Amino acid sequence: MNDSIQTLLAAVDDPGRVTRSEDANGKRPTWEQTEGSPLPLGVTWIEGEQAFNFAVHAEHAESVTLMLYAATDLVNPLVTYRFDFLRNKSGRIWHCRIPVTKIGEAAYYGYSVSGEPVPYIHSFDPQKVLLDPYAKCVFFPRNFDRQLAMREGSNAGHAPLGVLSAGRSSFDWGDTELPHHESDAIVYELHVKGFTRNPNSGVDPRRAGTYAGLVEKIPYLKDLGVTVVELMPVFQRDPQEGDYWGYMPLNFFAPHAQYASTRDDDGQHLEFKNMVKAFHQAGIGVVLDVVYNHTCEGDHRGPIYSYKGFDGASYYMLTSDPANPFANYSGTGNTLNFSKGHVRKMVMDSLRHWKKEMHINGFRFDLASVFSRNADGSLNWGHAPIFAEIAGDPELGQLRLIAEPWDTGAYQLGRGFPGITWLQWNGRFRDDVRRFAKGDPGMVPDLMRRIYGSDDLFPDNRAGAYHAYQSVNYITSHDGFTLYDLVAYNQKHNWANGNSNEDGTNDNYSWNCGHEGDEGAPSEVLALRRKQVKNFCCLLMLSNGTPMFRAGDEFLNTQFGNNNPYNQDNTTGWLDWSQLQTNQDIFRFFKSMIAFRKSHPSLSRSRFWREDIDWYGTGEKADLSNDSRSIAFCLHGASQNDDDIYVMINAYWEPLTFDVQEGTAREWMRIVDTALANPEDFSDRGEPLKAASYLVAPRSVVVLLRRKR
Repeated sequence: MNDSIQTLLAAVDDPGRVTRSEDANGKRPTWEQTEGSPLPLGVTWIEGEQAFNFAVHAEHAESVTLMLYAATDLVNPLVTYRFDFLRNKSGRIWHCRIPVTKIGEAAYYGYSVSGEPVPYIHSFDPQKVLLDPYAKCVFFPRNFDRQLAMREGSNAGHAPLGVLSAGRSSFDWGDTELPHHESDAIVYELHVKGFTRNPNSGVDPRRAGTYAGLVEKIPYLKDLGVTVVELMPVFQRDPQEGDYWGYMPLNFFAPHAQYASTRDDDGQHLEFKNMVKAFHQAGIGVVLDVVYNHTCEGDHRGPIYSYKGFDGASYYMLTSDPANPFANYSGTGNTLNFSKGHVRKMVMDSLRHWKKEMHINGFRFDLASVFSRNADGSLNWGHAPIFAEIAGDPELGQLRLIAEPWDTGAYQLGRGFPGITWLQWNGRFRDDVRRFAKGDPGMVPDLMRRIYGSDDLFPDNRAGAYHAYQSVNYITSHDGFTLYDLVAYNQKHNWANGNSNEDGTNDNYSWNCGHEGDEGAPSEVLALRRKQVKNFCCLLMLSNGTPMFRAGDEFLNTQFGNNNPYNQDNTTGWLDWSQLQTNQDIFRFFKSMIAFRKSHPSLSRSRFWREDIDWYGTGEKADLSNDSRSIAFCLHGASQNDDDIYVMINAYWEPLTFDVQEGTAREWMRIVDTALANPEDFSDRGEPLKAASYLVAPRSVVVLLRRKR
């Protein structure tokens, strides 16, 4: 080590040595210039001072050390700054400010923290190099090693580090407005890598599986009619954890570097922003599936990367069981403690970062019931603080906020969820529509409720005042069978996951149409499956609420019966784009039904249909008996300046004759009959009805249209 570096380290190690009475202009430095500022947390570049401000929350730490590394040596810090609590600590936050002239060639940073050990919890290990929870970009050394973070001893040179230059690159967003979709909202859930990683995706191999790869597929999404993409988690995660889906976050501020086509420091920020900008220019909104309920550090046996090392007993919910000290309401080993103000602040700061810096349109919150839990694990059914804080934020409160309203021990769907203005994934819609379509008895009343907008879950009475659009209607999502597998398998086939086929839900409400899987499936079974897929598409697009479906369902993508491929970073988890050409008829049907829904705002309303809908059966009255498997309805569009829509639904295994209960035959045109082959199954112009009755084939849906007067 040369003399200049030794002098630098001595100056930085001793906070008293960096105190200056006056600068070159004779001006006395401010307290913040001398001691650093506790806010904002993370690393902040101070342009006017040409300095970095560092701030990190570590409430119970006894000492905190900042280490800056050059790219050429990730083991030995180029600069070490040992915080002095008498000058570098405010409340629970440790902070300092270092001029750029003092850091030499440093490019990355990490921390070392020591403190009083907490019984049964592996934390406060000063040998561990810790990642700043607020790091905007995460660098993984070539020798990154997860195992070293899981056992005693140093992991220097093998630990993830923060990037000093993160977020300093300028970006021109132009004058493109953030899209806002209401009655035309069509949510499309996709996995950033899996969407284009397959060599048959048609994307340039250099960009396949990346943010840039998604941009190449925007024309396809526009053609399909998608208006909102919901990206499965893009938070930076541990690349050695084996989590392909992304639900094991390491950091809540940095985009996943492995989804970028460039490996340059901070390159993923620019690529991510370019992707969002391209979506917005195409009129497509971007919603992020965010995981704030837990981290990839797992339980007491898991790695120490960040939160555990700074204050595991404060960041996470604990139990009174020494053998299992971390509460596990996420099913992944730990649960963040939202009763703590600094945890809620971290989430709020993360949301603001993705909104302000990345121009995200909204968020879907994984296992959002965790937000409702008190420190002891009990549910706060009233006013959990995080919901009030989000609602009170002038920017976040205006975004599209979507909850998965449950966790491993709570189910708060509908009015049981504290976020009363949030949209919610409607698991009841999924299950009831599946059960009706497969022919389960007694499902007609439930189907009517789901089509109507689930007012039993989202009541618009004076006390509740919910809206129909708050129900995010879906039949499939990443979690479970694909739409094709839903009609091709009775049982899950998850052996490839390595968990003895014990992972993934058993309650699929699926029906293989008479044959398990594709091998040896008779032609009549294959034809029935295609019809069932079209039936599901119809029921989804004809229901009041916000529709969502998963990528690939529109061309019968399969996961070969695997309903939980969370670790399948291969052709099982990637979309097979060859199916698009094979199943052009299904793609056309999806595209047509999406266009039909968007052209008839009467279907999707802010409010429930009320007096605009009349329910019928094969005759004048709806049959709500246990043996009934059919229903019809007429949705009148006059109040919305729209056409009238008459729908006949037959989930029975025999044909049924429906008598059209309104108007005369010549007033109606047939738009849809899922029993017919392409292109007759959806008629763009409409086929005139020949009689006031219609023979609806077994397991089929028919849609009629009467033009507005």
